Formats: sequence, structure tokens, C-alpha cells
Amino acid sequence: MSQVQATERLYYDDATLARFSATVTALADEGRIVYLDRTAFYPTSGGQPHDLGVLADMPIVDVVDEEARIAHHLAQPLGLPVGAMVIGQVEMTRRVDHMQQHTGQHVLSALLADRYGWPTVSVHFGDSASSLDVAGVEGLSTDRLVRIEHEANALLLENRTVRVSYEDAASATDLRKASDREGTLRIVTIEGLDRSACGGTHVARTGAVGAMLLRRAEKTKGHTRVEFVCGHRAVQRARADADLLTRAARPLSASPQDLPVLVEQQGQRLTELEREHRRLQQELARHEARERWAQAVPDAKGIRRIRLTVDGPVKDAELLAQQCVALGACLICVTNTHLGGVLLATSADTGVDAGQTLRAALQAVGGRGGGSPRMAQGAVADRERLADVVQALRF
Repeated sequence: MSQVQATERLYYDDATLARFSATVTALADEGRIVYLDRTAFYPTSGGQPHDLGVLADMPIVDVVDEEARIAHHLAQPLGLPVGAMVIGQVEMTRRVDHMQQHTGQHVLSALLADRYGWPTVSVHFGDSASSLDVAGVEGLSTDRLVRIEHEANALLLENRTVRVSYEDAASATDLRKASDREGTLRIVTIEGLDRSACGGTHVARTGAVGAMLLRRAEKTKGHTRVEFVCGHRAVQRARADADLLTRAARPLSASPQDLPVLVEQQGQRLTELEREHRRLQQELARHEARERWAQAVPDAKGIRRIRLTVDGPVKDAELLAQQCVALGACLICVTNTHLGGVLLATSADTGVDAGQTLRAALQAVGGRGGGSPRMAQGAVADRERLADVVQALRF
């Protein structure tokens, strides 16, 4: 069995290399998957997303790390044989964005570990935002998150050198986290701050990360997840946030800085209106219930049966039904012919269990439903059978 030819990873030593030449060493999937003797395209690895770009003018849709070699997935067949020389062009806007996020993550992880004692346990780089999970956090208030953000940006502004080196795993020391790999390690060192075994792409100096924005922090699986964005993403996110605040403030004829107070006031007003609305609904239901209860003629046992048809969901009639049965010696049946829904409510002194009674009537016609002894709801699959349910309930 022939041994596959390993791919030389050009991005290991030059993350800014945008254009390169290479030789096709193998093809798969009718030429849609291409293997090269060397590549500047970064594959999805270590949480960092893959690069995009073109190879021989064919768009790259995915780059996969297959250990010894890297598979370049193309949108269309390459159309060239093994041994052909091709030119690759990395989409540098995406690459630089990933470099900023990854280096920013190293700085943030080092800050949280060294100053706060919170080691990073996992990292995720997303298309719009990235996050890291840290351990040992007792509580992370907004004020504290803002302070950490300020400290992280201060470190970035120091413009520390970011250097790549190769060391034997057995002798590599002072690593942020011990590596379980053997042989040669690729180590990314941020001057005076961090040394980590890492295969990702990074900027040459921390100043190139630009700004860092910590979006939020939340508890997850026993750890604390901190969401962050760096560089161009931070500017874009800040602009989007500012636009959202401006749009939200415009209908209130207010400035964005006044929005928090106004929103709080509007929230309090809404709560008051909802409370008043519920009170009026209850009063209206009470008034209507008395009227319907008085109009219903008691049977020989003194029990009144109230029949009601509604246009909306029968659930909306719950309040009225509660008010009716509260008057005593009463059963109320509410139906919606269009939806096939039915509600049954009974007062305790009738001796009728609403849940059991309605369930039996519905099951007899293939419907489903149930509830408590005082109130139950359900529906029929065939709306034509709703009349049978009402008849079974003796309405």
C-alpha cells in the first residue's frame, strides 16, 4: 500500500501568505477534492474555521485536515491531472479576521488565568462571535466584565511580539497548558504573556488584533462562557449596536443614552396596564357570568347548564367559565365549530368530574383531551363529530 504524500503547511511560518504555487499530488470525488504538496489554506482545526479562496480559479468551499495531508474541497472539479502546477489565492479578509480572533483569544485566556485564576477549558470560534469557557468563576458582573475588557485592550495596545517556534515536546517548558503530543510542537509565544502549543494563524504583534469587545458572560455546564469579538468584528458589532440603539430610541423621541431609563419606565407602565387589563377582564367575565347564570334554567336537581360557542380558541373562555362555576350548581360547555375545540367546566356541587366526563366523550369519537375535575379541554379530529360530544355531555 503506497504511503500518501504529506502536505507542507505554509501558513505555519507565514500567516500573511496570500498567493502560492503548488503541485497536485492526488484527486478524489471526480476532481472536487484536491491534495497538494504544499498549501497556504488553513483547514478547520483547533476550533478555528477553515480558509476560503480559489485554487486554479476554482472556489474553495472547505479545507479539511486529514492529519498527514490537507484536502481542498472545490465547488467544481479541478479539471487538471495529478502532477499539474496550480496557483492558490487565500481570501485574506477572512484570514486576517481569524488571525485577530485567535490571537485575541490567547491574550484574553492569559489575562483571565494569570490575573483572576480562571483557566480556559474550551474555545469556540464562530462566524460572528467567539467564546471561551473558563473555570473557577464565582460571579462575573457586568462591571467586572467591563474592567476585564479594559485590561485586555490595554494588553493589546502594548503591541507585544507574537512569535512562532518549534520545540521538542519532551523538552518544551513553561507552556500555558501541557501538550499530550509527541515529537515537534509548534509554539506560539506572546512576549511576556503566553506560551501555548497551537497550530492556528496569528498576527505578528498584539496591536494588529485591534480592539476587543466582551459581549457577555453566562453560566454553562459548570463553567462561565465569555463571548468576545476582536478587530474589525469589534468595530462592526459596535456599529450594529449603536444603530440598534438609535433605531430603538427614535420612536420615543429620545437619544440613545436616555433609552435605558425610558425602557424601564415603559416596562413599569406596561406592567401597570397589563394588571389593569386583567382586572377589567375579570370584572367583565364576572358580569357576563352572572347574566348567563341567571338566564340558564335549573334542571330538576337545581343544576344550570350554560352553552357557549366562540370564534377563537376555547382556552380564551377559561376566565368566563371559572366565573360561571364560581356561582355554584353550574356546568358550562364552550365549543369552537371551526377548530373542533371543546371546554367543559363544572362546579364542585354538581358532582360532575369535568376531566373524566370530557375525556370519555372525546374518546368515543376519536378525539383527545382531559383536565382537572373542575375544568377540562380537548378537540375532535373530525369537526363533524363535535355535535356528538356536546350531546354526550348532555348540552
